[in-house]
Amino acid sequence: MSALALGNWLSSAGATFVLIALAEFGDKSQLVCMTLAARHRGVPVVFGAVTAFAILNLLAVLFGAAVAAWLPDWLITLAVAALFTVFGINALRYQDAIEDGTVEEKPGHSIFATTFLLIFLAEFGDKTQIAVAGMSSTTSITAVWIGATLALTATSVLAVIAGRNFLHRLPLVWIHRISGAFFLLLAMLAVARLLHGKF
Repeated sequence: MSALALGNWLSSAGATFVLIALAEFGDKSQLVCMTLAARHRGVPVVFGAVTAFAILNLLAVLFGAAVAAWLPDWLITLAVAALFTVFGINALRYQDAIEDGTVEEKPGHSIFATTFLLIFLAEFGDKTQIAVAGMSSTTSITAVWIGATLALTATSVLAVIAGRNFLHRLPLVWIHRISGAFFLLLAMLAVARLLHGKF
């Protein structure tokens, strides 16, 4: 690779990193990581989110926005709403688990799977994936994939740090109530998207 080609590659990767990081800052995926990290260990949350984003970005650069069109949008949105509802109800039932003496920390693979599933379904066909697909059509797909994945890794790590250092200071019952309410809110937003075509 020539110096000029390398410069163009780095420029594409850098531009993708900045654009995707700004687009995802404060987005629902970052809030999901934050609330999960407040309740569970941070490392499996990061790995689950990064794995989901890496696969989503790979699908985007290889197949473009057409990937999301393979499945009906209403079906994806319905799955997201159902998943968020289940996790929201489970979080709100945490007080009952305390009274029964059944609370225990989930194993790492369970936290990883939970994070992966939440992020993958919530972000499949989302604006970020479409943006990655669009950028990969005009420049190096490897540069776009690496730049986007690094950006989403960075936003996920920041969210986990915030969840562990700030939300984690709250009483555990309140953390679960907050995260439960948050997941139910996301479920309602998904239903609103289903009804009005907005999310």
